[in-house]
Amino acid sequence: MSLLVTGTIGIDTVETPHGKAADVLGGSAVYFSFAASLLSPVRLVGAVGDDFPDAFRAMFAGKPIDTSGLETRAGSKTFRWAGKYVGDMNSAQTLRTDLNIVAEAPPKIPEPFRDSKFVFLANTHPAVQREFVSQLRKPELIVCDTMNLWIDTARDDLLKTFQCVHGVIFNDGEARLLTGKTSVLDAGRDVLAMGPKLVVIKKGEHGAVAMTRDDFIVLPAYPTDRVKDPTGAGDSFAGGLMGYLASTGRTDHAALKAAMAHGACAASITIEAFSLDAIRAAAPAELKQRLERLRKMLTIE
Repeated sequence: MSLLVTGTIGIDTVETPHGKAADVLGGSAVYFSFAASLLSPVRLVGAVGDDFPDAFRAMFAGKPIDTSGLETRAGSKTFRWAGKYVGDMNSAQTLRTDLNIVAEAPPKIPEPFRDSKFVFLANTHPAVQREFVSQLRKPELIVCDTMNLWIDTARDDLLKTFQCVHGVIFNDGEARLLTGKTSVLDAGRDVLAMGPKLVVIKKGEHGAVAMTRDDFIVLPAYPTDRVKDPTGAGDSFAGGLMGYLASTGRTDHAALKAAMAHGACAASITIEAFSLDAIRAAAPAELKQRLERLRKMLTIE
């Protein structure tokens, strides 16, 4: 089924203990798109300025990513982010954020995209996320991401957005901040009471937990000892998850469990190189190989 993503498309500068990558392609919608495209065609909606390099546009060529929803605005500048990872690289230190075009009016969803059945609203202001929702016709599954900033500064808007979506994906720190609960399971139950039918809480190298009103799923991360750049791991996880669900058209318990495994494997590919180098070069066969290894790890005789 059709899969739509809205979110940032940016230019990143990232430093980790393994090196530095300056002025590279980034953004939540981009990481999501490349990961999801290993499983399903993707419709990308976002906006960039006239400083967005043609070389970045060329990276989408040959991928099942429809960029006709990528708006280029004359006189505007593309979103930029600079960050640094140290130690265990579990979290980034933001060095600089230039909102640029993100501070302007959001792009519109193109008319041919408005019939999308599966939709991921990557991290942005919750009021903007609701504006995107209002442009959709009959979506079957809408999942959103969020962050600490919106929990702190736009909580009421965020809770309104939770009433408009089917699912939420965010990390354990954000879940605890929103609910005040230290237990991930308690936090998940509280978020379910806010409206969503599905809550997925990411725990970084410790995997993820998915909860519905009837059940929950716990899945480890795919183990890798080649972590070079964690940027985009969460969005790649979401891309793998949503890409699998869109490819099957299912949202039942078994499908969600398999989707989380696909997300874990997609994230493990992304973090093994700077920027999008690894996930962009990956083929569906590599994702499938990792999935089979993960399945064997989880099998208990």
